[in-house]
Amino acid sequence: MTDDALLDLAARLAAQAGHAILGIRRAGNVRVDHKSDRSPVTQADRIAEALIVEGLREHAPGIPVVAEEEFEAGVRIDPAPRFWLVDGLDGTRGFAEGGDEYAVCVGLVVDGRAHLGALALPATGEVFAGCTTLGTAWKGSMTAPGRTPIRARATAPPQGLTVLASRRQADDTRLSAWLAGRRIAHVDPASSALKFCRVAEGRADLYPRLGPTMEWDTCAGQALVEAAGGAVETLAPRAALAYGKPGWLNPAFICHGGVPA
Repeated sequence: MTDDALLDLAARLAAQAGHAILGIRRAGNVRVDHKSDRSPVTQADRIAEALIVEGLREHAPGIPVVAEEEFEAGVRIDPAPRFWLVDGLDGTRGFAEGGDEYAVCVGLVVDGRAHLGALALPATGEVFAGCTTLGTAWKGSMTAPGRTPIRARATAPPQGLTVLASRRQADDTRLSAWLAGRRIAHVDPASSALKFCRVAEGRADLYPRLGPTMEWDTCAGQALVEAAGGAVETLAPRAALAYGKPGWLNPAFICHGGVPA
């Protein structure tokens, strides 16, 4: 399949998973279990992931799939020159509490780099997708046709930068220390991979992540941001966040638009 076809597949499956999650939310009584690391998981996580994984394996059978809940269940897949990274529901804690800041993430890695990605934001009905080699990033709807090209903000606003911070780390002293000396307009707390979407479409400038994340949390978002003209980089040394690492664990990173971070 071409990159165009793979991107369309990822976006279509992300949207379908988003609809499935909304159906579970409307039905109510979302049951919360806990994984081995005590993080929450719901039936929405499992159903959304299964829908995506089944679709990827059916339509792109030559590309391995690494998915969060399968990994938790003991499925181990080694990194390959190309492989998918799937998080069927990123932001489970907020979703389980009734919040709207959650996302569906489908990303493709090629040669250790985030190559393309699609994200759905079910609560708002938005779908985002981008491919680094095509140099295109767009925003669409889960319910209507049409795609609008998006670009990361290229210059800093006169009033200063808009920073997105993880809700769990918004008061972290490491964040305020890292931001010291920069002209900041405001720091907005937000959950899930939707922060990548807001940087990619130019509504925010920086998303520093100083705590741990997993590769399936970031691959789709990184591909989107890079396709939109931004970057996702490790802090020291400054380099593009890479994939296929032992345990799928990410170091601290900074996501930014066209404005150097």
